Amino acid sequence: MIDHILVPLDGSALAECVLPHVLSIALGTHPQITLLHVLEFTHSTADSLPVDPLEWHLRKQEAEEYLGKIASQLRTKGLQVKQVITEGSPAEHVIDFANSNEVDLIALSSHGRSGLSGWNVSSVVQKIILRAFKSILLIRAYANSGIDITEAHYKRLFVGLDFSARAEYILPMAISLAQFHHAEVILGTVVRKPEILHRFPLSPEDEAMLSQIDERNYRTVSHYFDQLQSRLSPQGIDLQTRLAASDNVTASLHDMVEQENADLVMLVAHGYSGEARWPYGSTATSFIAYGTTSLLIMQDLSSDEIRRTQAEIAAREIKGH
Repeated sequence: MIDHILVPLDGSALAECVLPHVLSIALGTHPQITLLHVLEFTHSTADSLPVDPLEWHLRKQEAEEYLGKIASQLRTKGLQVKQVITEGSPAEHVIDFANSNEVDLIALSSHGRSGLSGWNVSSVVQKIILRAFKSILLIRAYANSGIDITEAHYKRLFVGLDFSARAEYILPMAISLAQFHHAEVILGTVVRKPEILHRFPLSPEDEAMLSQIDERNYRTVSHYFDQLQSRLSPQGIDLQTRLAASDNVTASLHDMVEQENADLVMLVAHGYSGEARWPYGSTATSFIAYGTTSLLIMQDLSSDEIRRTQAEIAAREIKGH
């Protein structure tokens, strides 16, 4: 479960749109919350003036007052809140803090001080997501207005499953949120249509065989949903299931989320394949890059299990660690 939530804030209203969602999750699980602000260094050049110590001190004091104000509001809700200020590169410091302080979930707004852009997530947020190897809560800044720190009320939680035991790693969190918010849970699965490589039209026999496989897969997943319903219904969960067949699983899952008008999409970082070469599987990556709904992705692999990229390995060797 979630015992420690890290909330990076850069002082902008866009970054603060994550706070109502942090509150909504924290009130049901009561984790430690750390508010982190990174004071960025100004890159000096030969022609630039050195950093003014007084100005730097004032910036740090302003950051402390800023975090203190938010922390006080969260504490009135009965939550444990810590404030941390560091200096340097925002993405690097968020990642380092998360990996050094047993953070379970990093709560991120898609955009911050640099403002909204045509990219679905800012460059800083993208760096954190791809290299922290943690569960993430990603809130779309362009879809939120107002900065009141009052909990977001979830009414419809969409949980994407792929018939694997790994994907069920998200269910305890979904159950906890649904119980606290009295929310409806929609379990969604898209079954890939079977295919046969062919250059010419399929024979009637081939078409009949594909149809049989398709029907069998559909029945198998329907039975799986019935089993999940039997398991979860006694826990007071209002559970709905959605099942579709498609040639493009990820695109159809996006369509399903849009049709269901979900408040929060919940996924596991890796599904059936459990591919450890990347921090997120193809479906989770697609929802980070192209989704439009608030997104919670539970990381099912530890940082030791996820392979480092060649760039990360080279950077570590240069730094000597």
